[in-house]
Amino acid sequence: VRAELRGVPKDLADKIGLRILAAGMLVDEEPEQALAHVLVARRLAARLPIVREAVAETAYAAGEWATALSEYRTLKRMRGGAEYLPVMADCERALGRPREALALVQSREVAQLDPDAQIELRIVEAGTRADMGQHAEAERVLRQTISHRVLESTASDLARARVRYAYADRLAARGDAAARQWFAKAAQLDTEHETDAAQRAEAGE
Repeated sequence: VRAELRGVPKDLADKIGLRILAAGMLVDEEPEQALAHVLVARRLAARLPIVREAVAETAYAAGEWATALSEYRTLKRMRGGAEYLPVMADCERALGRPREALALVQSREVAQLDPDAQIELRIVEAGTRADMGQHAEAERVLRQTISHRVLESTASDLARARVRYAYADRLAARGDAAARQWFAKAAQLDTEHETDAAQRAEAGE
């Protein structure tokens, strides 16, 4: 943030920095208030990528999908690259536009993503497929991701935990007893307890 604010007059940089800091402190508990802060920062410096990123992430946390999608699209134009594809696809899904979400999933730019982002995109794809009633296909996407040797050997433990959690959740949705086993596998990898996999495994879901 400091690096991007160096080209801004100090008084203005201080105002922007404080708004972003406040948003970061509030986003987990009060995402709507956090969003209000970063929208002020955007009015002050809409051309700064760090400001647009703060708005995008805070809007996403607040469930303001249209705002988040618009900001991620702007960021993609500003910075290039494909890193925002997973969240853009998830926003399209949340807005009830599964075909647009799948178009992003199938973009040629996917090859540019790092392993964690590729896994995240496949989780979004599986959720989108399930939204469309394609439950078997959703499970297939997740199984294929879990068995993908390159992704399994290069992705972080958290990404690997998340895809196992997503698969377990799909199994649980149709009452498959194997869900408990997959929640347990997710819990073993989720050492930072980012998911509730351990609790769901214990509950026998």
